[in-house]
Amino acid sequence: MGTVEGGSAAVSEGSGARVEATADVDGRAVLGAGTTVWHLAQVREDAVIGADCIIGRGAYVGPGVRIGDRVKLQNHALVYEPAVLEDGVFVGPAAVLTNDLYPRSVDVDGRLKRGEDWHARGVTLRRGCSIGGRAVLVAGVTVGRWALVAAGAVVHRDVPDFALVAGVPARRIKWVGRAGEPLRAAGADRWVCPRTGEEYREHDGLLAPVVPEPPTEPETVPRFPAEPQSPAEPPGSGS
Repeated sequence: MGTVEGGSAAVSEGSGARVEATADVDGRAVLGAGTTVWHLAQVREDAVIGADCIIGRGAYVGPGVRIGDRVKLQNHALVYEPAVLEDGVFVGPAAVLTNDLYPRSVDVDGRLKRGEDWHARGVTLRRGCSIGGRAVLVAGVTVGRWALVAAGAVVHRDVPDFALVAGVPARRIKWVGRAGEPLRAAGADRWVCPRTGEEYREHDGLLAPVVPEPPTEPETVPRFPAEPQSPAEPPGSGS
């Protein structure tokens, strides 16, 4: 392991990962090759961030969060543990991935709640999906592959692959393809992407490409290393 430019996180030798001077990256975090952590962002202990990622200004990555390759967290996005973000995910500005279904500052006796007093449930973002600015994802939900969550939506249940959801609470309003554009109807239960021409088939309320996706590239950093160490400070609570 080498020393990351501007920080002390663990990185591959010669990877060129970049951490701005005002960012706070714990030394137990792992950054992949070519990743940039911008001003005032915080990456907590035991977080693992893949290659060629962008962690925007003021973004937060909680302890033990797993982030794949080519992921973008825009300014002030909040990703609370134990979230998992697969390759190619986009999280818009000020979007929040919460982790507490029943948030309280104090217990029934009036004592301040600590990390051991509640159970964190992480959000899972599958490959290629996008989360619009200021969207809120309730603890424990999964957003499917290449799905799109509209700006300002509140997602309280799982989102299928290729679904475009919007509103409060979020509901599916269209289908989208891998290019991110709404699909056009092309016959009974058939859809086509106006940009790429890719075809999709709908069955039982789910959508899948007619031609399967190519296999994913090998991982450049371990997503699930050994059991994380005890945090130096209490875990964040994203309600």
